[in-house]
Amino acid sequence: MNDSPGCPLVGVAATYMPRLSEFSFEPGLVAAVDQHAAAVRDALIPAQRGPVDGPVDVLAAHRAVHRGDLSDYVLGFTDWLSEVDWVEPVGHDFATLRLTAVCWLIREHDLLGR
Repeated sequence: MNDSPGCPLVGVAATYMPRLSEFSFEPGLVAAVDQHAAAVRDALIPAQRGPVDGPVDVLAAHRAVHRGDLSDYVLGFTDWLSEVDWVEPVGHDFATLRLTAVCWLIREHDLLGR
């Protein structure tokens, strides 16, 4: 499924995954991307699902990011970027940080490897 032509994660990963290599040179970037990743994760896994009691592996599964959910998020986000005629800057703005955070989530949850 990772080679699905309609999967927006493939294009985002191809474009923004290389930015993860900048982490070793810009410690502030790590913090900013971590905050954006947390915001995306919170959007995908709303608090109304409630707390889960149980072993750590049950907790991790409950808070896992799923490819379909992240794909939907990316489609909505990139549609919004198109509507506002966003142009990628040389540095880091809200959108590049958010898309880099999406790549971090793709990598951490192995969303293109399965």
